[in-house]
Amino acid sequence: MKRVIVSLTLAVLLCMASASWAEPEKANRGEQQLKNVTGQVLDRSDHPLENAIVYLQDSRTMAVKTFITDGSGAYRFHGLNPNIDYQLHAEYKGQKSDTKTVSAFDSRTNVTLHLRIK
Repeated sequence: MKRVIVSLTLAVLLCMASASWAEPEKANRGEQQLKNVTGQVLDRSDHPLENAIVYLQDSRTMAVKTFITDGSGAYRFHGLNPNIDYQLHAEYKGQKSDTKTVSAFDSRTNVTLHLRIK
């Protein structure tokens, strides 16, 4: 009888220990921070471009968000899902920048990318 009680006690302790080790991992997944992408749109001479349109495409759903740059050529996209890749490019008066990728593997929560119109 004593062996049964000791065995049950050990089994309960092992279950409790494994549950407590799993909890921090679960909590970290729940606290995953959203990603922010900011930067400037620049011309060939590195001057900021006001009213350029920046396109951000979600590679999973193909949804596109846009942002019109301010007087300093700045753009920003906040609250992005960190588990998705995004394609980013700018257009200004019929000209286009190269497309850049923000990868889900990039662990930074604040990504800064400057886009240069060609």
